[in-house]
Amino acid sequence: MIEIRDVYKTLNRKPVLAGVNLTIAEGESLVIMGPSGTGKSVLLKHIVGLMDPDRGDVLVDGISVPRANRREIAEVRARISYVFQNSALFDSLSVRGNLLLGLRDGACDEPGTDCAELVREVLALVNLAPDVQHLLPAQLSGGMQKRVAIARAIIGREPYVLYDEPTTGLDPVNAARINGLIARLKHEVEGTSVIVTHDVESAFLLADRIVILSNGVVRAEGTPEELRNTDDAAVRGFLDPSSVPDQETTPEAAT
Repeated sequence: MIEIRDVYKTLNRKPVLAGVNLTIAEGESLVIMGPSGTGKSVLLKHIVGLMDPDRGDVLVDGISVPRANRREIAEVRARISYVFQNSALFDSLSVRGNLLLGLRDGACDEPGTDCAELVREVLALVNLAPDVQHLLPAQLSGGMQKRVAIARAIIGREPYVLYDEPTTGLDPVNAARINGLIARLKHEVEGTSVIVTHDVESAFLLADRIVILSNGVVRAEGTPEELRNTDDAAVRGFLDPSSVPDQETTPEAAT
């Protein structure tokens, strides 16, 4: 379980998170949405310990991430995989080399572990041919790079996978493929998913629960069906701008 308790963060003198409270249950697929600049990606970085809050706490399976010592933060990060917005593949490494970075140090030396088979299995999970493992990232399309990044995130079967805008920069066809892949993996790979996206269609496809951030706090949360039927006009307008003509449709408008 991930617990975010009254988290505040200011960047460049601008309050980004202003008291976020959120609990993410084991096995849940949670989508975080909100207008640009509302701290969605910043919140992900707090979960994995890439940023510390100015105030508040973040706990992963009971361990306080900002207060963790070196051993504890290593333990937390060993339980979390992160799919970066720009894929973040290492240009000088082959696809295989990038995938093996998703495993613990020494994992390939453990008895009974066949890393060659692991690579083939995880490539198959993301619909890539085995021969792709010998290519460099520059030899892949943008959509293929995203799939390799997701494969790297799931190869170690960590219990938590964080996706930061997984379809950003992709054309509609490849974006749909990535969304379909994440939706399928939700059922095939056990674990908890936290997905930051600005795309409403992606959110409704992938989420068990959707959280909308606005003005640094949780403005609304619920199942996709609950948010479709919300009485909050600003939230309805954010999810479907065409439903609220001739007025501001971001959640900030009603705050």
